Amino acid sequence: KREMDRCLQKRGRFTGSMRMRYKPWATKELNACPFFIRHAEEYLGKWHDLFPRHQPIELELGCGKGFFLAGAAPMNPQVNFIGIDLKDTVLGPAKRNLEVAFAQAGRELDNVLLVAMNIERISECMGPDDTVQRIDINFCNPWPKHKHHKRRLTYPRQLENYKKILETDGEIFFKTDDDGLFADTLGYLSECGFTVTDKTYDLHGDNWPNNVMTEHEIMFLKKGVKIKALKAVYCPDK
Repeated sequence: KREMDRCLQKRGRFTGSMRMRYKPWATKELNACPFFIRHAEEYLGKWHDLFPRHQPIELELGCGKGFFLAGAAPMNPQVNFIGIDLKDTVLGPAKRNLEVAFAQAGRELDNVLLVAMNIERISECMGPDDTVQRIDINFCNPWPKHKHHKRRLTYPRQLENYKKILETDGEIFFKTDDDGLFADTLGYLSECGFTVTDKTYDLHGDNWPNNVMTEHEIMFLKKGVKIKALKAVYCPDK
């Protein structure tokens, strides 16, 4: 328990059994997976064409082991989902979790792509022709030291990249356990021209509708940590 507490304080997201461990099977399975993309830069301007149905795209940045995608995608066949992360050690389990979730739902797995990508380079892989209606950022690393803030997924330079692919009235949905990151993100969004339409400092206490639980969310709730969340909209023509 002390080790878990130290890890929570240091990283804000990885603890004990949830640390990334090498999985020798992951790369082989991913390379054979029809819904996995490794060289994302090759698909600049082509992401909509990779799905069998041309419909709105929801993008999760830092999808981890795929708990959010496995909860949301089978229940929303009218939306195409893209989950981005960097390491095979988490994308491998995400693949398996998605396969189980779609099998349990009795649905063909045809509206999800898993993508190996450095999110800081997203502008090299997705552009104005790859519009998304929603971006989900769930429990990203808070990078608490000031010198590391620029690595945050909600930092202004990242938000400027997201604006290039968000549809008009496109939405960012952000969840975190970290008070400092949440407060700073509210400032980042305002600075970059986003309007926060909803926010809560106790997601589960306020019973937000249609919330899909993530792996880290379950962990933090068990420890009694309140989840902060917000929805923000970018309206460039308003």
